Amino acid sequence: MSDTIENKSLRDQVIEQLETVFDPEIPVDIYSLGLVYEVKILNDSKAYVLMTLTSPNCPVAESLPMEVKEKCLEVEGITDAEVEITFEPPWDQDMISDEAKLELGLL
Repeated sequence: MSDTIENKSLRDQVIEQLETVFDPEIPVDIYSLGLVYEVKILNDSKAYVLMTLTSPNCPVAESLPMEVKEKCLEVEGITDAEVEITFEPPWDQDMISDEAKLELGLL
């Protein structure tokens, strides 16, 4: 993977897009919830997102990864996207950003 300034900009743009995807059960975006473990730009134009779900039985387990992929592809310069789901480590509330915890009344 090339780590050019352009790639960092693309990565930041992908993250901005991910901040527009909301978990349907919690009124916070998936990035702030800590569901996104990793975002990389591969070969200068492919977005790779490693993420999890709030639970393996999440009602949007089928649709959320597709929505994430579509959001990645909306970034100019991204020509392909791969979304990998993992449950290691399992998600828990400690992964939520402080801002989101405040919004949810957890702080």
